[in-house]
Amino acid sequence: MLELIKGILNGRLRSDGPVAGRELDGLHQAVAALLIEAARLDGRFGAEERSRIAALLSRRFSLSGDQVGALIETATRKSEESVDSYAFTQRISRRFDHEDRVGIVEMLWEVAYADGALHAYEGNLLRRVAGLLYVTDQESGAARKRVVDRNGAKRKRDDGRLPDPAAGAK
Repeated sequence: MLELIKGILNGRLRSDGPVAGRELDGLHQAVAALLIEAARLDGRFGAEERSRIAALLSRRFSLSGDQVGALIETATRKSEESVDSYAFTQRISRRFDHEDRVGIVEMLWEVAYADGALHAYEGNLLRRVAGLLYVTDQESGAARKRVVDRNGAKRKRDDGRLPDPAAGAK
């Protein structure tokens, strides 16, 4: 019992027991719903973004392919039914520790850059979600830089097109 209380106070969850298991599923759904929301913001939710989300969820939560598929299906439905991301971010910020929340923001940057570039709407969502998760601008910026360095991504112009390299990045 003492370990359960320590885990809750430290923002970490125990996955044993029926209550913790249901709550853990809800946390996984909240993270997945945010990732899906980020993927859909540029008007496209393609195979590349879906594949990236599946890989991120599998790696972060040690889930099988079938579990990830079911999670993405449920989270897609929840994301479509949701008016905003507040409920998802509140659940995450209450139950994950700070380091995990920074990791989730980095996952969101991975999804935002999955198509090779950042759309203005995606950047806006990331700024809002990072704030709601109590992740500082500096921490979010460092997570973004790690993603860009890893993937060689670019920022799209506000109209959604990639900048013309001959004209210089704007």
